[in-house]
Amino acid sequence: MLRKKKNNNADIESHAHRLKYKICVSGAAETGFCSEGSHENAEIIGREIAKQGLVLVTGATIGMPYWAAKGAKAEGGLVIGLSPAASKIAHVKTYRLPTDYHDLIIYTGFNYAGRNLLLTRSADAIITVCGRIGTLNEFTIGFEDQKPMGVLEGSGGMADHIREIVENSHKGPGKVVYSNDPAELVKKVVALIEAEEKKDYKVSL
Repeated sequence: MLRKKKNNNADIESHAHRLKYKICVSGAAETGFCSEGSHENAEIIGREIAKQGLVLVTGATIGMPYWAAKGAKAEGGLVIGLSPAASKIAHVKTYRLPTDYHDLIIYTGFNYAGRNLLLTRSADAIITVCGRIGTLNEFTIGFEDQKPMGVLEGSGGMADHIREIVENSHKGPGKVVYSNDPAELVKKVVALIEAEEKKDYKVSL
């Protein structure tokens, strides 16, 4: 007796939607030059990520990513950090980075530049808050990889120059959304991820 071949597309799609999106918050570790209220806005972003049942990914560092982690944990969210150090001892003693507000820290041993690549590629989207040259590095990696990205404008630093940088790069707008409202930005980024996922899913059928 011949059995009808089962179509697994529905099962695949259902499984895909059970996976939690991973959102990387990229931003300044040293925040003295960031806009007033940027710490609070980073924390709101972390809270919104957790409220939507998403996973926050950070560089396991101080500053804006740390405040986002604090916000996510305040809402019971899951936070994963990727450290530039090769061990917990090096993370704390050599790099002088924190371990609190994270559920898991992966010690990459690739210093900052290598860590940045792993960090951005491990995430489904990247949100930029304030930032210096390292944040710009994470943004350009994500841009080249065509990741969905969000930029919190008005937070100071590189975040307030990214729109101009993208326009002057002559490589198109990328998959970048902008907002000066942290909660709205998270919603825009999630909508962008979902739109891209649906597009890719249709192509794969």
